[in-house]
Amino acid sequence: MSDKYADLELVKNEDKKRFEMEVENHKAFVEYILTNDNVMFLTHTEVPKALEGKGVGGSIVEKSLKYIKENQYTLAPLCPFVASYLRKHPEWKTLLAKGYNVD
Repeated sequence: MSDKYADLELVKNEDKKRFEMEVENHKAFVEYILTNDNVMFLTHTEVPKALEGKGVGGSIVEKSLKYIKENQYTLAPLCPFVASYLRKHPEWKTLLAKGYNVD
């Protein structure tokens, strides 16, 4: 990963069902739902106003996708930001669950 947030930890918050990343004393997150058949739905991405335009959203989405890949899940990108990220980074489309397309 070539972004300036590469060294920041992605935290999986099981209680809130989201991936979190703390940046400059703010918390960005991606909400998820994991099904019994190992499909991870990414449902909502939120970046605090103070962090918008700094690449935080892309960084947390990429880290979330790496988590999905490492855990051998498939992806259902319900969040428009995640779908947009996949269009810009087609190498991640291999994670898409059957029946999901972002084109």
